[in-house]
Amino acid sequence: MSAPAGSAARGASDACFGPESLRFLRELAANNRKDWFQAHRAEYETRVREPFLALIGELQPVLAKISPHYRADPRRQGGSLFRIHRDARYSRDKSPYKVWQGARFFHARRREVPSPSFYVQLQPGASFVGAGLWQPEPAVQRRIRQFLFDNPASWQAAVRRPCAGGGFVLEREGSLRRGPQGYPADFSCIEDLRLRSWTLWRPIEDAAMTGPGLREQLEADFITLAPLVDYLCAALDLEF
Repeated sequence: MSAPAGSAARGASDACFGPESLRFLRELAANNRKDWFQAHRAEYETRVREPFLALIGELQPVLAKISPHYRADPRRQGGSLFRIHRDARYSRDKSPYKVWQGARFFHARRREVPSPSFYVQLQPGASFVGAGLWQPEPAVQRRIRQFLFDNPASWQAAVRRPCAGGGFVLEREGSLRRGPQGYPADFSCIEDLRLRSWTLWRPIEDAAMTGPGLREQLEADFITLAPLVDYLCAALDLEF
């Protein structure tokens, strides 16, 4: 029987990533050119891509326990893992590659309607885990705001535990300067109605990201984040 993808890169410690994973991404940040990447593509595959695909595969049963509608898809193309290539068409920064590797764990109906996701990112000094819905279109924002206005207590319950005891932060970057029109200024969650993204995230230290307990840590994080994802699914009439 052949070894699972990424096993050679993981080593005896049973860690998905190692120091060499972060080292490659640092080197990529310093040499973000097509010729350099092509010369080091094998290192990318063995140090970053294959270990990440292996981690995604290990998270499949975790997601299945949390929700039958969420997927950890370890396919090399079209699955949970984002491409390392940047889309630089509309950016002043023409660097061809991302200096991180990320994966989203998505709703089965993601191609039909906007839906919240779980997310993990590997980046030297800036790895993190999170979940939610990042900057959806205005019509989706309005639906979430109205649902939050109608259901403030369950919203507070969904974010209280992750923020109080789980080390998560509610992302407020890009919020509206004022409360949205049509809502009372004294509403208990008026600051959250100003959000344009409804996401929770927490950093993961390099040592934890490259340690043998990463899968178990992410499982606990996903369980902690599940109430937020469930709440956003309810706001958008999605199954959870």
